[in-house]
Amino acid sequence: MRALLFDIGNVLVTFDLQRCISRLAERSPLSQQAIVEVITPLKEPFESGHMSEAEFVFRSMDGVDFNGTNEDFLDIWCDIFTLNEPMALTLATLPQKLPAYLFSNTNGPHLRFLLERFAIFKHFQGGIYSHEAKCMKPQPGMYEQAIERFGLDPAQTFYADDLPANIATGKRLGFVCYQYQPADHAPFHQALNQWINS
Repeated sequence: MRALLFDIGNVLVTFDLQRCISRLAERSPLSQQAIVEVITPLKEPFESGHMSEAEFVFRSMDGVDFNGTNEDFLDIWCDIFTLNEPMALTLATLPQKLPAYLFSNTNGPHLRFLLERFAIFKHFQGGIYSHEAKCMKPQPGMYEQAIERFGLDPAQTFYADDLPANIATGKRLGFVCYQYQPADHAPFHQALNQWINS
């Protein structure tokens, strides 16, 4: 059966991490650049599932000397996303029987926020997420987990992602790949519908 495999960030939603950094700076004695230097080394271990949410929150708050509660920090950490409206319109026209899955380098707080906040995720039946998979794109292990868990045939799976390295792995594994650009949605809409109707 044909299926869809979609990245989240800069595909289904756009994001602006600078918004988080700016808001953290309002509650920290550190400069924005210093906050970036604290958060950046923690982000990959957190998103690859090698650091717990509790440790990430504690180390981030402690590192930036955050003035607020854990809940305050998580609110700032998560409120960086904006719905990609053209993609929402495209997904609303998809055949209902075409299975669709999420495929994202992400973390627990972001994923919970996204699934609760944006109705676009109702189109998806499940997903592979880096913090649960214990590996990250473009490592092939994440792709292999998607193939196994959802019974995907890569040659019959349309995979959309914004990052060239992730697309390159997808191509090596035989997926039908599209490198998505949020600012240029129309060609994607056309390519997806051509593939569905071919």
